[in-house]
Order: sequence, then structure tokens, then C-alpha cells
Amino acid sequence: MTLLEIAEIIGIAAFALSGFWVAVEEKLDLLGVFIASFLTALGGGIIRDVIVGKLPYSFVNFLPSMIVLLVIVFAIVLKLHKNFGFQKRKIFIISDSIGLASFSISGALIGLETELNYFGVVLLALITAVGGGVLRDVLLNRVPMILKAEFYGSISIIIGTFLFLADRFYENNIYITVSLFLFGLALRLFAFYKNWQLPKV
Repeated sequence: MTLLEIAEIIGIAAFALSGFWVAVEEKLDLLGVFIASFLTALGGGIIRDVIVGKLPYSFVNFLPSMIVLLVIVFAIVLKLHKNFGFQKRKIFIISDSIGLASFSISGALIGLETELNYFGVVLLALITAVGGGVLRDVLLNRVPMILKAEFYGSISIIIGTFLFLADRFYENNIYITVSLFLFGLALRLFAFYKNWQLPKV
């Protein structure tokens, strides 16, 4: 299993869970829960693959859909939706942060594989990480989180930048990738609890 596949699996599972909780907070029915979870987990990757001219991974492989289904079933069976204060549970923030870091890495890696320049690599990292959440929020008539709150999309840009530089001046390996994942995760959690915000106009 490649680093890209590992990053994809982790990101899909983490974002499926965060999408589940957004659906719960919006009081959606069961179909709505599935749609919100699928969009959050797979939407960014589909947009990314279309941009680079590939068949979307989730359309030619059963694994992504199976992961989302298993996460939803797991969440319902364990009744994770009961007594849940939206975005107040640590597990929501952690799962969302894991998805952000993982998908930023997988997007950047695909950008490097397709030999994009710096801006292409960073843009793919950002789109993969936040694209699904943006689609979900637009469907639910919400202002996407990336546009209004927290030090969020910036983390994707930072991860994409570091991966690009590592590829150009060193050699990407599992140690660099895991280190960037842990760095991105820690930065997101730290920024959340310190309530970091980008300046508003």
C-alpha cells in the first residue's frame, strides 16, 4: 500500500465521521446523513481527480464508498449521534483535523505525481482537503468554514508547500510524510484551541 493510498483511507474515514456529525447537527434524515458524509469524505478527491484528468478514485474503486458506509454504520451502532453538542466534542475536532492533514497530503502527492508546479501542488492539496466540506456546506446552505473561521485552509497550503519543497530539494519518503501529517494535525488542533483567526477585511 502506497503513502497516497494510506493518506486517502485515513482522510476518507475521518471526514466521513465529521460529515456524519454535521448532518446530525442539521437534523437531517438518514438519506441526508449519507449524502453529507459521502460529500464530505469524497467530494474533494473527486474534484481533484477531475482537475488532473483522472477518473475519480472513488468511482473506480469500491474501497472509498465502503469506508464511508462502515463509518456511518459504526457511528449509528455506537450511537455517536446521541447527546452530541456539535463541535464541542473533542473527537469531532480530532477527526476533522485528521481528515484535513491526510487529504492535504494526498492532494499534494497527486500534484507532484502529475508534475504540477508549486501553485498546482498547493491548490490540489487545498481542494482535496476542503472541497468536500465546501460542497456539503453549500448543499446545506451554510457559509463554508474555510471562508469565515479558524486557521483551517492555511494548514493545507503549508503542508502542500513543505511537500513541494521536500520533493524539489530532498526526497519524499514515509518519514517526511508522517512528520508532515503529525505537524499538520498538531497545528490544526493548536490553532483551534488557541482560536487563531486570519485577519478579516
